[in-house]
Amino acid sequence: MNNKNIRHFKSLLDINKNEFLRIITRSIELKKESKSNKIIDSLKNKTMAMIFLKNSTRTRVAFETAMSSMGGHAIFLPSLFSQIDRGEDLSDTAKVLSGMVDIILIRAHDHAEVEELAAHSTIPVINGLTEKCHPCQLLADMQTFFEIKGPIEGKKVAWVGDGNNMCNSYIDAAKILDFQLKIAVPSGYEPDKKLLSLAKENVEICDLPGSAVEDCDLVATDVWASMGSENESEKRHNVFKSYQINQRLIEKAKPDAIFMHCLPAHRGEEVDAEVIDGKQSVVWQQAHNRLHTSKALIEFLFNENE
Repeated sequence: MNNKNIRHFKSLLDINKNEFLRIITRSIELKKESKSNKIIDSLKNKTMAMIFLKNSTRTRVAFETAMSSMGGHAIFLPSLFSQIDRGEDLSDTAKVLSGMVDIILIRAHDHAEVEELAAHSTIPVINGLTEKCHPCQLLADMQTFFEIKGPIEGKKVAWVGDGNNMCNSYIDAAKILDFQLKIAVPSGYEPDKKLLSLAKENVEICDLPGSAVEDCDLVATDVWASMGSENESEKRHNVFKSYQINQRLIEKAKPDAIFMHCLPAHRGEEVDAEVIDGKQSVVWQQAHNRLHTSKALIEFLFNENE
């Protein structure tokens, strides 16, 4: 198959609203089937190469388990133990792997690395996280919302904290699924301007966390210093300290609002322990859903590329 015809998952903008909802619906089905111990082998004889240029817990475990539990196989390729660490071009890696495996997952530093891999691959490529976006996490977040509160269209979502890759993917999700997203972020830490422009009818930047959270259905955040920004931790702590999700802030949301965090979390920094371990927090359901959305996404890409 010509690589120009391949469906990849580099960001949420690679799928439309109907496809997004199909993936979530299938993920919920697969979750139910796994609990009933039904044998699913839709990935039988399929192999995934998992290129990790950054550390991971949830992404690696979710995709590796997804492949094995549905009859497939996953090969873990950390950069330290591959030729990538010795300077092999990702374009060459893509061409080699395209003749050996069936699908590639890459967790990269720079989004351009995902683009390069996909441009030279004749098999589907999944973005497992870059500095620009984290689309796989948003599939799980949206599934979690649907399971607890139903369709998200027209609902109010608050993002409080850094305008990072997660924030960018929330912007994409707001545009695709048509919910209202209010973002409270310090000056100088705003999300991607191009993505904001594309989603301007669904997204609003707020000066204060309270303005974003007021009357919302979902409050979401992430660490203040993402991977690659750890050397700025002290500076960011001072900048973001008034953006902590605490009980006083979350009480401004609707009484039945839920709280999400993609993890890992730093209690006492971006979120207070009372919130993340409290009754409105759904972070464990959110994390567990990474497994089921990984299964559904892999199935979707194989079906689309038949």
